[in-house]
This record gives sequence, C-alpha cells and structure tokens, in this order.
Amino acid sequence: MPNLRAIETFVKALEGGSIASAARSLGISPAAASQNIARLERELGTRLITRTTRSMALTEAGEKYLARVAPVLEELEKAQSDLSQIHGELQGRLRIACMTAFGRHVLAPLLPAFSERHPKLELELLFTDRNVDVLKEDVDVSIRYRDALEPGMSVRPLVGVPRILCASPAYLQKHGTPQTAEDLLQHRCLMYRRESDGRFMRWPFTRDGKPVEPLLKIGAVGTDIDTLVEYARAGGGIVWAGSFIAHHYMGGDKSLMPIAERYVRDGLLVPITLKPARKGQLQFENKTLDFFACFRDRQYVPAKVRGLVDYLIEVLPDQASLRWVV
Repeated sequence: MPNLRAIETFVKALEGGSIASAARSLGISPAAASQNIARLERELGTRLITRTTRSMALTEAGEKYLARVAPVLEELEKAQSDLSQIHGELQGRLRIACMTAFGRHVLAPLLPAFSERHPKLELELLFTDRNVDVLKEDVDVSIRYRDALEPGMSVRPLVGVPRILCASPAYLQKHGTPQTAEDLLQHRCLMYRRESDGRFMRWPFTRDGKPVEPLLKIGAVGTDIDTLVEYARAGGGIVWAGSFIAHHYMGGDKSLMPIAERYVRDGLLVPITLKPARKGQLQFENKTLDFFACFRDRQYVPAKVRGLVDYLIEVLPDQASLRWVV
C-alpha cells in the first residue's frame, strides 16, 4: 500500500497548485515533496502528474486517483481532529491568516497564552493584507474585517474595533484642528489603499444619513496602515486608523480603548473629535472596524479551529453572545 505521507503530498500539491505549496503545507522541502510524489507513482506503476517548469496537470489516472483518495484523506483529518477533542488535547498544525495590522498588534500578543494551553499545536502565522486563497494556501482560519469578506464564507464575529482620526501635535499646530467633517476637506488626509483590490478604504462621510464621497486633499496613500500612522506621527497629515494601532491593546482588562499607552499617551498623536453635524451638513460616521473568523468548510470546523476562535472570544472584548454564523 502506498505511503500515507506520499498520498498527502500528492493531494496537497493539487489543492495548492504546485509541489512547492504542498511542501510549505507539510513543512518539508520541495525536493522531499517531489520525491514523495515520485515514490507514489512508482508504487502505483503509473504517472499521476505531468510536470513542466511552470505548471502541472493531472493525467487521466491522476484524476481518477485524486477523486478516490482526497475524500479519504479529508475524513482522516476530521477523525484526528475529533479524537483530539475527545481527549481534550488540540494537536497538529494550525495555519492562521490575518490582516497585517490586526495580526501584529492584537493577535500576536494573544497567541502565546493559547499555545501554553495547547502545547501540541503548531501555529503558523500568515499576516498579509492581500486576499488569501484558503484552499490553495492550506489556511485553517482566516481573520478579516467586514469589507474583505467573500460571498459564501462561513464566519464568526470576533470584535468591533473603534477607529479614530488623529494627527501629530506639530501638524495640528501648523494647520489647525478640524472641528467639523467639512473642515477635514481642507486637511491632508492619509488614505489606506487595499492591497487585495487597489481600492481606497472610503472615509465614512454622510449628508442627511446618505453616504457621500467629497473631494479630499490626499496627503499620502499607503497599503500598510502602520506606515500611514508613522507618517502622521511625523506631521504628514490626518490618519483614520483602528484604535489598536494608535493605542496599544490592553488585554488584561479586555479593552481596545486608550489606557495610558504609546503614541496617544506620549502625546505623539492627538485624537480628533468632530462636532455633530446639523441638517444638510457633512457628517463623519465613525463606525467600528468589525473583524471575523472565516473558515473554508461550511459544514465542518475542526476542533483546533473552534478552540482558537473560542479562545479569542474569551480574551477579546466581550463578544461572547455572538453565535457561529454558517
């Protein structure tokens, strides 16, 4: 009977689109992954994959073999996950994708305690603002904000993060502090452009309750919100960012709000509070930035994934009443 590791390599290569992706998924070298597939082909006595320098394709035999073994491998993975839940021990590799800033400032500081609870889990962190293909990149759970969700995803709400407008004291002293949403149009606005689709994260202006997009004076555009915050700190303009960036996450009291920490505490950035708008005036509707845990399988969520998400619900601000959404 062919080696299970070789079968797993073959299936992962087809799921990820390359032998290199299978190697990354299994934590082995591309050479070892290639050898596993070659060994599988020798044992079966047939070619499963046609490989070139740039692509790979299934042979007819490969298509039939994949159709039979992929569901079996999936059931084995589910069985292992269920067994670990019965014994109360989460184990195996847990690959987590997350939006960069949230991953850096919030998720990363929380995960060591989770690892202490489950020492047999091996965490892999993929922090990026591009759209991650959870199947090809073999991601178990992806953490995204609302605008980055894709249709058909199975999700669970995690937390709503306050966002703030802020600028450096030097900038405000030179250009004045905006008092209303209309005043923002005269200031240098630092805009975040999503790496996934190239679109700006629209600032939430409304007039009489209806969304509008007034012409802004753009001081700089960036695909990394941390960079824009540093730009603002150096006097470059006004940035609109999650409070966990301008303020450090304080996990002890389950708060993402400012509690004597870092830039705001030290006076390097000053929060800007705008006056409410009257009828007919421009309004800045500062809503929360909502984050969700997203899963690749709508019908089955492994125990290790549920364990992680339940932990995050526990340690993030009180969102325990939120239910699993499938």
